[in-house]
Amino acid sequence: MKVTNIQALENIAKEVRRGIIEEVYSANSGHPGGSLSCADILTVLYFNQMNINPKDPKAEGRDRLVLSKGHCSPALYAVLARKGYFDKKELTGFRKLGSKLQGHPDMNKVPGVDSSSGSLGQGLSIANGMALNSKMKSLGYRVYCVLGDGEIEEGQVWEAAMTASKYKLDNLCVIVDNNNLQIDGTIKDVKGLDDIEGKFEKFGFNVLIANGNDIKALIKAFDKAKTKKGKPTAIIAITTKGKGVSYMEDKAEWHGKAPNEEQYKQAMEELKK
Repeated sequence: MKVTNIQALENIAKEVRRGIIEEVYSANSGHPGGSLSCADILTVLYFNQMNINPKDPKAEGRDRLVLSKGHCSPALYAVLARKGYFDKKELTGFRKLGSKLQGHPDMNKVPGVDSSSGSLGQGLSIANGMALNSKMKSLGYRVYCVLGDGEIEEGQVWEAAMTASKYKLDNLCVIVDNNNLQIDGTIKDVKGLDDIEGKFEKFGFNVLIANGNDIKALIKAFDKAKTKKGKPTAIIAITTKGKGVSYMEDKAEWHGKAPNEEQYKQAMEELKK
């Protein structure tokens, strides 16, 4: 069922963030910063935009999502659990031996995961193949690919971008989680990356810029992307790393670190407000 009420979607996003913290704390490892920054993006996609059915996770005509920044699996798992693909109690098994919820998504083990990911830079190539399949077979589904802004330093991303443009994949929507931080610092300091929107425009994309932590702005951007014909769309989603947890926000150190007990309690308390 499509959720259209903004307050309801914001509440779901908060619940997703609590799930992320629960996962990373339970595992004592993981990537909370980038997971929290893309929580609103995934919430809007799975609860407002995508044509999906948790009871039929392999339906041929379903919309697909490729989480190219696969280390942010806690966000995807929390959304899938909230959507009903599996029991939310399984989130505490994150990264534990025998659990299907490992550090990177596995499409062969986790219901609702459309593509295994983890090796950065490869997701857009996979999404291209899905989008081409939809067009060649007239299946009508859309494909969404979430990239990290640090991830787009990978050359394969731009090779894939050229392919998406060449084949006019207007059923493909790339979302860049532009939180401006990666494991070693800011994207500018690490690689000098700037003008992300200009780069995608030069590679033949329809480019939109949106506040990636604003539910209403995201819905507007995704709705607009659906109307564009003849070229793929890239949404540059401006986000805050660690969004929702005060001591994690805009801090590179929380790229891949678990909170201790005191920090866990503080985070969960903040996310209940």
